[in-house]
Amino acid sequence: MGNFQPPGRSLLALLAGLALAGPAAAAETPIPPAISPEAQAFYRQLPPRRAGPSDLSDPAVLERLRTGLGRMFLGNARRVRTDYTLEEVDADGAPAVWVRTPDPVRKGKALLYIHGGGFILGSARTDLSLPLQVGPAAGLAVLSVDYRLAPEHPHPAAVDDALSAYRWLLKNGYRARDIGVFGDSAGGAIALALVLAARDAGLKPPAAVAVLSPVTDLAGEGDTRTTLAAVDPVLSGDAASRWSAYVGGHDPREPLVSPLYGDLKGFPPLLILVGSREVLLSDSLRLARKARAAGVDVTLDAWDGMWHVFQANPGVPEGREAVEEIAAFFREHVTGRGR
Repeated sequence: MGNFQPPGRSLLALLAGLALAGPAAAAETPIPPAISPEAQAFYRQLPPRRAGPSDLSDPAVLERLRTGLGRMFLGNARRVRTDYTLEEVDADGAPAVWVRTPDPVRKGKALLYIHGGGFILGSARTDLSLPLQVGPAAGLAVLSVDYRLAPEHPHPAAVDDALSAYRWLLKNGYRARDIGVFGDSAGGAIALALVLAARDAGLKPPAAVAVLSPVTDLAGEGDTRTTLAAVDPVLSGDAASRWSAYVGGHDPREPLVSPLYGDLKGFPPLLILVGSREVLLSDSLRLARKARAAGVDVTLDAWDGMWHVFQANPGVPEGREAVEEIAAFFREHVTGRGR
């Protein structure tokens, strides 16, 4: 996969311009000494953070962010492989994309991927780095949901679309026990909510769920929302306030909005991966504790010095190692091939 190649500074500045970042400049944050040289390079090339958020109520600003982040995500995908095709499908009313590669896959088994982007950004056509890494490593086909985004489509649109895609797989010959679900950041929240929504709809749960840096509490009550705000290079402690466009008129503690507040009894095996340098660390820690108390087979893996969804950067050794962990999890629970 080659050496670490950071995205252009203009795109990184645009990412910082989301002002999911706090008031401190990235350059003032000490670089973790024990992480790989490639991961240290990520910290060194970060631009200073902007002091305030972008005006996401301005359609032109929102479109600029969506276009710029899409280019950055595609840049990550190009560093994984170039030999892939995308096949659009109407998944029971929700748009979705099969991410196809030449790698062999197990017939009748699949992964359902739900991309991140703070509920307002990202798409199945641009957020390809994780499907292109996890799918081939697990030997599974990947269907990526192109769910509707806020603020145009607040909750429950994204969860409804994910549930529609899950229903579509079930109607097209995939058994629940042959489906794995994974999502990152906001996609992690939607993936967790999907399992709860499927249960409410009387559907069997998927075989396993993996979430990467998931948003689990849109009420924003976790301790690290505050304590890590100055060192998180991607998100800030008050990011939940900027997700209000997704929450809309709902109570942020509703289980399908914030899965942390849901009943997790009967939840399938759950893998949670998170970095130690992100404000969402508490979201993962609290989810793991609640899942364990509910009798869920849960694995929490917190990565020292890593940032939000570091696995999406294929040039970082820690990211590649974490991808293999996710793939092994799905090989065990979906394909039955074990580790």
